Formats: sequence, structure tokens, C-alpha cells
Amino acid sequence: MTNFIHIFPLTIVVFPGEDVNLHIFEPRYKQLIKECFSDAKPFGIPPVIKERMGEIGTKVKVQEIVKVYDTGEMDIRVRGLTAFRILEVIKRIPEKLYSGAIVNYPEADDGGSLKLMKDVLTSLREMHSLLKINKRFKQEDHHLTSFDIAHHAGLSLEQELELLGLTRELHRQEYLKRHLRSLISTIKETEALKERVKLNGHFKQPGSLDL
Repeated sequence: MTNFIHIFPLTIVVFPGEDVNLHIFEPRYKQLIKECFSDAKPFGIPPVIKERMGEIGTKVKVQEIVKVYDTGEMDIRVRGLTAFRILEVIKRIPEKLYSGAIVNYPEADDGGSLKLMKDVLTSLREMHSLLKINKRFKQEDHHLTSFDIAHHAGLSLEQELELLGLTRELHRQEYLKRHLRSLISTIKETEALKERVKLNGHFKQPGSLDL
């Protein structure tokens, strides 16, 4: 499916199903939020990385305008709906301060693999344990998707965008599994290095051979 949406480029990646709080202060985006909220229309958030807007983004819906300040600035809450790919940016829209884009959306997903997701969650919790981080998810494991845990997997902004661009849940699960295995290996190597560094300067009891 292809359609036109308003866009709000930001230096974040929003995943489908995620709730995000935003502070709106620029006049063009105050206009965008007011219109999208009053008309119950979604808009798109394409991530900006290294001052360059990506081709992949997420369509979101304004869930709530939490607070409006005297200056007209707003605190809002949005929810990610679905990923999209930008086909063309429309920089000028008549009587609007903001831009838009013609986008298309991925086809319906297959849901991925429960077994693979279980492996991903095992690795994720191993990483959190090594880092002494305690994370709890709102849903039971069998309801979790790659997007639900992506922000907790130690991905860079570029890696989060790569994940968002994968159109199949199975491919996203495989991506996270590889990433977490690599990260766990790095963490273990770092911990071993720290232990070796701690031993430097200590008296050592060398082993000997009975010759």
C-alpha cells in the first residue's frame, strides 16, 4: 500500500507498538501535532542519523496531548503503528509549515519463530545479567516480539534503523540473536581483561615442576 503522510524527522527510532513521550516546541511541528490530533490522523517519524534522514521510518498516532504550555509547546504521547519506506519527500505542502512524504508499507508479517524468540530472550537476559541490569517486560515471553525488546538489546541508533528496515519478524529475530551473541562475547572478554588487570602488581605464587 502507498499513501501520503506528514513527517516529523527525529534523531530516534520508534518501533511499532512502542509508546514514546515527546516534547514539541518548533512552530511547524506544533502545527502538525495539533492537526493530526484533532483529525485523528497518523504521521511519520523517519530517523535522522548523522544529519541525514533515513528512508525507513515509523507511522505513529498521537495517543494523548499530556500538557500544553503557555508558549504553545506541548508534551505528547505517541504510539508506533507500522514501519514504512519513503518513496518521495514533499518538502512544501500548501498552507503548511511541515513536510510530507509518499510512503509504502511492508506486507503482513509471518510472526517469526517462537523457538528462535526464546533463544533471543535467553541471550538478552544473559547479557543483562552480565551487566547487572534488571529488566522486566510488561508482557509474557510468548507475546513478545523483536520490536518489544529492541531498545533493551544494546543496539546503536544505526542498528536500530537496520532492524526497523527488516520486513520479516524471523529476520529481525535472527539479527538480534547474532547481535546479542557478539555482545555477550565482547562483555565476557572485557570482564576477563578486567580480572587480569586487577592481578597486575600482586605477588604471585608461580607453579613449579618437580625436576
